[in-house]
Amino acid sequence: MKHLHFTPLFFLLLQLLSLTRLGLGQLDHSCNLPEDKGSTLKVFHVSSPCSPFKPKKMSWEESVIQTFIEDKARLQYLSSLVARKSIAPVAWARQLIQSPTYIVRVKVGTPAQTFLMAFDTSNDGSWLPCSGCTNCGSSLFSTEKSTSFKGVACGTSQCQQVTNPVCVQNLCTYNQTYGGSTLAATLAQDTIALARDPIPGYVFGCIQKTTGASVPPQGLLGLGRGPLSLLSQTQNLYQSTFSYCLPSFRSSNFSGSMKLGPVAQPKKIHYTPLLKNPKRPSLYYVNLKAIKVGSKTVAIPPEALAFNPNNGAGTVIDSGTVYTRLALPAYTAVRDEFRRRMGKAVVTSLGGFDTCYSVPITIPSITFVFDGMDLTLDQDNFLLRSTSTSIACLAMAAAPENPNSALNIIANMQQQNHRVVYDVPNNRIGISRETCT
Repeated sequence: MKHLHFTPLFFLLLQLLSLTRLGLGQLDHSCNLPEDKGSTLKVFHVSSPCSPFKPKKMSWEESVIQTFIEDKARLQYLSSLVARKSIAPVAWARQLIQSPTYIVRVKVGTPAQTFLMAFDTSNDGSWLPCSGCTNCGSSLFSTEKSTSFKGVACGTSQCQQVTNPVCVQNLCTYNQTYGGSTLAATLAQDTIALARDPIPGYVFGCIQKTTGASVPPQGLLGLGRGPLSLLSQTQNLYQSTFSYCLPSFRSSNFSGSMKLGPVAQPKKIHYTPLLKNPKRPSLYYVNLKAIKVGSKTVAIPPEALAFNPNNGAGTVIDSGTVYTRLALPAYTAVRDEFRRRMGKAVVTSLGGFDTCYSVPITIPSITFVFDGMDLTLDQDNFLLRSTSTSIACLAMAAAPENPNSALNIIANMQQQNHRVVYDVPNNRIGISRETCT
């Protein structure tokens, strides 16, 4: 394919290391965004006009190719989350990047210090770069200025939840791999505030050193299902329930919302059962039964979609992966039906996307059929479009082959302009269409 350059549609990737060294960290106040209210947080894409983490400008084609590579690396990270296995493989002869796409405002300490923390539904713990941190940039949590800060002692139940804890001067320390990076942290606790809700004694990793470029520069808020996740630590406040609405890439401010607790969640919404897979206990599994291209249900071998608690296979909803990945037999069936519906139109490729066209796409929708719920995507949720040319690509791809554990991921582009409700006490996930602003 001829190397083309297009006007940028969106700039998806966060250049974490360079931004960390620049010490950028405040929202652009020219956006005139309101403060978080009640138990509702504003959600920002890292490339939002309001975000301080906007990456360098690149052509649309370059952004698509680079995002695909880094997205594939995240998929390999998720595939590696088998119990007791936390080190991800290195892909494409480069360091593995596992950079969450969305950030929220979090206030930490007394008096409060504000940070823009990435949130990740596939990670349990939270962590924040602290005073004296090596390779962490200048946006650090000043522990000495917080009167409510304290370290977590060795031998506590919280210390037993981190990977390979080490006791240093009676404080719990640990090392963790995150994407292509490692971090060394001391387990600590302090008051955090999400919107107007103070959460005293919240346990998080106080980072002392990082290596690599994958660690979000102002920390991470873990929304997984483990004992140190936000859900577990705020059960009395939020009843292990939250939702988010991720904005379209075309949204002017590129911001959505996160609602915490059961009260604010939509009443009219369809749910699918939430499944628990002991091989990857942090992830949110659902039962994907079939996929439709237009009105036709494509023929997919049952084993490509099957949930298997013995090996970690199945389908997960993930906030950090950008493009949906399907086990090879499932993707092939979807792609082939997509191409069949496009008739004799010339198909081209772009980066890792193998189904691109320069003529109008005639497929109106793609539907994921879950147990008890359908997620019908319009073209904005399954097509990557250039703003300056007519080229458009099917924004899905095959997952790396894993004969022992096929993992399908419903990614954030496919979730945009939908309210996704995680109702853990009732073991269900709900999705309904909503314009995210």
